[in-house]
Amino acid sequence: MIRRLWLPFSIPAFLCGALLVAAPSFGQSEKSAAVPGNLDSDLAQFVAIPAIPGYESELAKAIHSKLAGLHPVQDNLGNVTVTIGSGAPHRLIATPVDEPGYVVSEIAADGYLRLQRLPQFVLPPVFNELYSAQPVKVSTASGKWIDGVVAGLSVHLQPGHTSPPKSDDIENMYVDIGASSAAEVGKAGVDLLSPVAINRSLADLGLESREFAGASVGDRFGAALLVELLRDIDPSNVKGTLTVAFIVQQWAAARGLQRILSTNQFDEMIYVGRLISGGAIAGAENMHRAPRRDVGSGVLLAVQQTDGTVEGLAADLKGLAESNQIPVSTDYSGGIIPPSYLAGPSMPAKWAHVGIATSWQNTPAETIGAHDVLNLFFLLDKYAEGSQVTRSPSGGASGGGHVGPNYDRGNTQPSNTQILASLVNTYGVSNHEGLVRDMVKSLLPKWAKPETDDAGNLILRVGAALANSKTRGILVVAHMDEIGFEVKSISKDGRLEAACCGGGEFSFFAGHPALVHTSSGDRNAIIEMPNGWDEAKFEWPRGGRGVAAPVVRIDVGARTPEEAEKLGIKIGDSITVVKSYRPLLGTRANGRSFDDRVGCAALISAVWALGAPLKDRDVTFVFSTGEELGLVGAGKLAARLATEGHEPAYVFAVDTFVSSDSPLENKRFGDVEIGKGFVIRAVDNSNIVPPALVAKVVKLARANQIPVQYGVTGGGNDGSAFVRFGPVDIALGWPLRYSHSPAEVVDTRDVDALARIVAAIARSW
Repeated sequence: MIRRLWLPFSIPAFLCGALLVAAPSFGQSEKSAAVPGNLDSDLAQFVAIPAIPGYESELAKAIHSKLAGLHPVQDNLGNVTVTIGSGAPHRLIATPVDEPGYVVSEIAADGYLRLQRLPQFVLPPVFNELYSAQPVKVSTASGKWIDGVVAGLSVHLQPGHTSPPKSDDIENMYVDIGASSAAEVGKAGVDLLSPVAINRSLADLGLESREFAGASVGDRFGAALLVELLRDIDPSNVKGTLTVAFIVQQWAAARGLQRILSTNQFDEMIYVGRLISGGAIAGAENMHRAPRRDVGSGVLLAVQQTDGTVEGLAADLKGLAESNQIPVSTDYSGGIIPPSYLAGPSMPAKWAHVGIATSWQNTPAETIGAHDVLNLFFLLDKYAEGSQVTRSPSGGASGGGHVGPNYDRGNTQPSNTQILASLVNTYGVSNHEGLVRDMVKSLLPKWAKPETDDAGNLILRVGAALANSKTRGILVVAHMDEIGFEVKSISKDGRLEAACCGGGEFSFFAGHPALVHTSSGDRNAIIEMPNGWDEAKFEWPRGGRGVAAPVVRIDVGARTPEEAEKLGIKIGDSITVVKSYRPLLGTRANGRSFDDRVGCAALISAVWALGAPLKDRDVTFVFSTGEELGLVGAGKLAARLATEGHEPAYVFAVDTFVSSDSPLENKRFGDVEIGKGFVIRAVDNSNIVPPALVAKVVKLARANQIPVQYGVTGGGNDGSAFVRFGPVDIALGWPLRYSHSPAEVVDTRDVDALARIVAAIARSW
């Protein structure tokens, strides 16, 4: 559905069915070395397992199983430790495994979940906003993770709000798992204190200079690295006693680390983990001390001195790295044990904090460098005096967008859910609808013979009136395109500069994984956050009439235009955030681009229901292009038909009815419920349906026992492009929650109702 808000962006995600890209194994590089072959696959697995503070048991179990031969021990807090060797010195290498997230703090009567964040403090101010309108996972009592979404404001309804809720306020966070009552939530196994984490996968960026991006990757690289270290170590080479600890609740006042240090005595400790931002700088408004090294800086030694000097164990590690030609530098980090009412445990006489650079910390697009991980592995291996490793990473990274099952056209009708899932899982930004058009063709029955016009519209005549017939023409149209970006230039640093295609809310997409759709396949990417995103007074950039939209920057792991070219990226390629069709509870589902893949699915289903071309009926189905850019395909078709004298009498535009069926929305308009039937868009921003025709559709629906609703919503529709040439626009839709966002939710019963009314109109209007 097109919207006219003149916001600056149209934007296009754990097992995120949208894009679970398992990072490829490290291969051979110009150094031709022997690599830890499981490190990257372990990282992908660990990132995919949510582990918020106090709820790390599933991840701890996975780590425990990988190290079973080394007899790991797990304490009652959840820490997993492995000890090798005996005697002095007793050295500890520790890494945290938990990540920020939420727990269910209330279950509302209408089935929504309310949240409390863990931890409550120390995260970027925008952390809550980056969950808004996003797919999430919710744990059940059985340990199974089920799909849900965080409610977001529907962009089409915002002109009707004078004071919309602020998405950074946790009071406005609601999780929708498809339940309509607290009883349904309980039946699904969700209860108070159930953990909630953002949907995620590990995305592999770039070619030679590989990077890994995904929620929690900055919290998990240490676990993957130390598991591989333990696989690699030869115990006979270990001097004294070496304990490796995978610690829990680091985000909750470092309780796991405090337990380890309070119950054991160590001579040395290396803490392996993300570098930590410090407090505000006195006298400098909106400034704070924070790590500043870029990804690719090698091993980082954490320091708190402004001159970057190191001493003690950190100095020893620096010398060890330099003698082995391992890139090493210093960077600021706050303390690993935060201040508390109680004095912390005594630190070992010698200890150091080591890590690697992390971009976009604590966002779903958090990014680390593969070479940095491996260089840190080399250093720790030398420190532990295990085997001599000389391997290093290389190799290309390719996404590979999933386009869903491709049904052979035949006589077996796919279900409406199969049709919809196939369409949703296919990518097609405005001006790039080719794959969607091909998918539509593959889903139609063999008797359907669609044609493509000069505007890219797919046109199917499902009925042809006899010559001299007085039958009035009917045209039913749904659009194929979705919101997204298009590459406009490639900057000197290899980032893509993109322009919007359609209308959207930038905060729903910045800081999240994305795909660049090239002629040679899909490439993983992230949408970068705007400048100042981690400052307390940050505000999202806004555009408007006469105001230039800010440049949207996309990182594909390239650092020069030439590297971007090697990835197959060209000016004009399209970009979207990752997506997939995800069933929720009951008959509800989540998937970005339901607008307007539901409309396309309804038309396809109706074609199957018709069974054959209609006799003595002038009916045409159209799958249009460029609707999100301003009714482009429909506009061209309307003008051509009028010029030819073939304009229809009625146009039924099938598109979203953006619903206020959400705890965030004002019920003043758009007030129809999902699951209660298709909707007549009696009034929207582009058209008013004559009341007599609203009544006629209602009568037809009731005669066919099809549940029907009607009302007023925002946005525009393809049918309005025809009105100036004489046809009447009768817009139809289905209720949609959280429009133009990754959290879109529908009830498949409404999809069925919509398909049935389209077939009924084709037969008898």
